[in-house]
Parts: sequence; C-alpha cells; structure tokens
Amino acid sequence: MNAEKQALKRTLVGRVVSNKMDKTVTVLVERKVKHPVYGKYVVRSTKLHAHDETNQINEGDMVEIAETRPMSRTKTWAVLRVVQSAQAI
Repeated sequence: MNAEKQALKRTLVGRVVSNKMDKTVTVLVERKVKHPVYGKYVVRSTKLHAHDETNQINEGDMVEIAETRPMSRTKTWAVLRVVQSAQAI
C-alpha cells in the first residue's frame, strides 16, 4: 500500500529562478493553456518553493520537483533531480 501512495505523487519540471534561501529554491513552472474563446495557446506560469537538501542547485537549472508534506508555510515541494544544468556564458 505504501508503494502505491508514493507513485501517485505529482511531479513537475521547471527552471530555478532563485536559490538565495537556505535549502530552498524557487522554481518557475510554465504550462500552455488553450484560451477558451480564441483557441490560442497561452503560456501560464507558477512560482513554487522547493526543498533542496544539498544546497547545490543553481539558478537556471531545469529541475524535477515532487509534491511532499508541508515543510513551511510556502514550501510543499522537494527537488527530485536536476534535468539539465544551467549553461555558463
């Protein structure tokens, strides 16, 4: 039963826009939504706070986050893995 509950956790992929907090990153998740009247796809975005235990995730990284228990008032997501590292210019 426990394994089934773990598999049902929601996961999202987004870009890290801030890592200034201790063990927390801000992840910008973008999704495309069809406009109800015009039918055009519009990009909607949400900023979520995610737990980063190692403090090694940098701004610009693409990360996968998963829903978890509430860790603070705004932090209910945890970083699972880095999908793509930020490219240095």
